[in-house]
Amino acid sequence: MGQRYEHVSLDERCEIYRLHADGKSRRAIGRLMGRSASTISRELSRNRLPVAGYRPGWAERMAMARKRRLPKIERLSRLKSHILDALAMEQSPEQIAGRLKLEQAEHRVSAETIYAWIYGPHGRRRKLHRFLVRAKARRGRRARKGRREPPIPDRTPIHLRPTKAHLRAEPGHWEADLMHFRGQRACLLTCVDRRSRLLLAMPLASKAADTTADALRHLLERLPPKARRTVTLDNGGEFYHHAKLPVPAFFCDPHAPWQRGSIENANGIVRRSLPRKTALAKVSEADVNDIVWTYNTTPRKCLGFLTPIEAFAKSIGVALEF
Repeated sequence: MGQRYEHVSLDERCEIYRLHADGKSRRAIGRLMGRSASTISRELSRNRLPVAGYRPGWAERMAMARKRRLPKIERLSRLKSHILDALAMEQSPEQIAGRLKLEQAEHRVSAETIYAWIYGPHGRRRKLHRFLVRAKARRGRRARKGRREPPIPDRTPIHLRPTKAHLRAEPGHWEADLMHFRGQRACLLTCVDRRSRLLLAMPLASKAADTTADALRHLLERLPPKARRTVTLDNGGEFYHHAKLPVPAFFCDPHAPWQRGSIENANGIVRRSLPRKTALAKVSEADVNDIVWTYNTTPRKCLGFLTPIEAFAKSIGVALEF
């Protein structure tokens, strides 16, 4: 018999009570009712009275009371204010929940609880989804478009990249990309270290291949030798002159952005401050530096909720003082 993923009804609660009183196990009750054993176990545990035990009528009232109860975040004003402030500071729900756990805060919630609150009635009323990286009104994925092989000479595929780069086992393996803006030639060059997620960025007047190669070479040459090993690129024509770079360049497969997940994630975060409609010519270098600094000082779940600048310093053996 197939399992159903719906709320338990009053009739089902009466049946659970009858079978439980007959001495049936929770697994047997679930099998007879077409429910999972965990559903039966949860129902008997959550909706029982301390002395009288499980009663269908009381179980129905207790379940209805929980439905009417406000979400945990709405009930705790200090927690709600903290989450709203963190969202305004461009932190993701995972970063917020992870930091609360790391700091052993009095009230903690999971990332999924925050997402459910954001996409629930209270969050939709405030349009809190606009604070998320992608700012999507609905949760889900978008379909991919067609494929086309890029005409870049001497491409070394990502599958030949060193194993330590794949495993993020050492610093110095970078991913680079260009962020484009609507109706203008100017773009932003971004570069992320795969291990520490440290972000480097530089505005460019155009995406010409020579301009891009010179800017990326400038960013990489400023780094210490142990933090400068490889760079992974996409198949855009702006990386045509990859041979000019001071490190070996590797290219991901066409239309496979997940192979450069670190830079895709970083660009999504930067888009909060620099959406596509931004006039990049009016954004000063100091503004770009502020955005990069905010990114590099924000705790990340993948780093054990260290910040990228802390993780980068640790990986190259430098002590930070604040």
